[in-house]
Amino acid sequence: MNICMVGTGYVGLVTGACLADFGMDVTCIDKDEAKIALLKRGVSPIYEPGLEELIHKNAHAKRLRFSLDIQEAVERALVIFIAVGTPPREDGSPDLSFIFQVAESISEHMNGYKVVVTKSTVPTGTGAQIEEILKKNPGGHKFSVVSNPEFLREGSAIEDFMRPDRVVIGSRDPEAIAIVKDVYSPLLVAGVPFVVSDVESAELIKYASNGFLALKISFINEIAAMCERMGADVKDVARGMGLDKRISPHFLLPGPGFGGSCFPKDASGVVDVARKHGYTFDIMEAVLRVNAAVKARMIDKVEAVCGELAGKRVAVLGLAFKPETDDIRDSSALKLIQDLKARGAAVSAYDPAAMDNTRAVLPDVHYAEDVYECAAGADALVLVTDWNQFRKLDLARLEATMKGKRFVDLRNLYEPREMKRLGWEYAGIGRA
Repeated sequence: MNICMVGTGYVGLVTGACLADFGMDVTCIDKDEAKIALLKRGVSPIYEPGLEELIHKNAHAKRLRFSLDIQEAVERALVIFIAVGTPPREDGSPDLSFIFQVAESISEHMNGYKVVVTKSTVPTGTGAQIEEILKKNPGGHKFSVVSNPEFLREGSAIEDFMRPDRVVIGSRDPEAIAIVKDVYSPLLVAGVPFVVSDVESAELIKYASNGFLALKISFINEIAAMCERMGADVKDVARGMGLDKRISPHFLLPGPGFGGSCFPKDASGVVDVARKHGYTFDIMEAVLRVNAAVKARMIDKVEAVCGELAGKRVAVLGLAFKPETDDIRDSSALKLIQDLKARGAAVSAYDPAAMDNTRAVLPDVHYAEDVYECAAGADALVLVTDWNQFRKLDLARLEATMKGKRFVDLRNLYEPREMKRLGWEYAGIGRA
């Protein structure tokens, strides 16, 4: 089956490479010449474990190609995926202009029946708008619009695609549903649950899923704040909650607030969708307020350990919003660094993957080659992103290179009693 994937961002590139690995003939389209040139050389423009190897393997097998020519790709394809960005506007609503531009291009170049699949995260009602655009196609060709939201976690996206919890297909057209099921037939054979719904429900499933996960994160961060005031330990509280099968332990890890390309955007998006339909989504509005407050109070936690920050040097470990990615969108680390500098602190930073991206937006930070160079001469160390390599730091080596034994652990990777025994002034999130 010939497939056209419009957009080579995170979702489009992972989906295109994985579908090619299923045996599909996939052409990935982008208007960014530099990105397409990189991909043609087998180089991934994003950091995702295993992705570059998958691209190389399937490009070598001639199942995966990259192009700037949307006309040729649309004409060849039966199934066209739209996987372009829907960045948030200042008011929190998603910018759908790229979606509609792609729909216009597809409409212009249709030469027969096409199944147009929205992979991007879009508000309910977007499928209907795409349908109106496609109806204008000059040849009057038949088409179907399908919603097929993605549920890929950065850092484990290939695993998530190959072994998903579910595949959602939103359409009222039995022919289109059958074709999309054929695209995902290896997963159907493997017993992965398929949820078939109308387009509107499928569009809302993605927003509802990410909104609920963001709610769990904000809830446990509020519980952590209570623990700090009451002398309780959030790890014990979260474990006691999570053993209840109705709750589960997932997303009950307190930290410096959620970030990335999905949760902030989707939480804002579902609030905006509700508002446009005359409904106030109070819980999700509270989630956004809580998350902003959590990020804002991290600087106070650092200052409580360090005292006056002016003139101090603070080492920050982790810049990506989560481990195994170079994505810094809405990263809590960036907010913390900005707050540290605003209070007069000098900042050194280290991240295994995200330093180039951070350097582009925060140039006046010292970017170190490793953890111990980052910590050299620092009055305090702040661990922000829970990369595996930060879980077993050489504390004696840190002590030898740092100016003070102050450790602020925003991911609760270390035990307060043990750190105290070793003579460190230590602060976690919600730890007794």
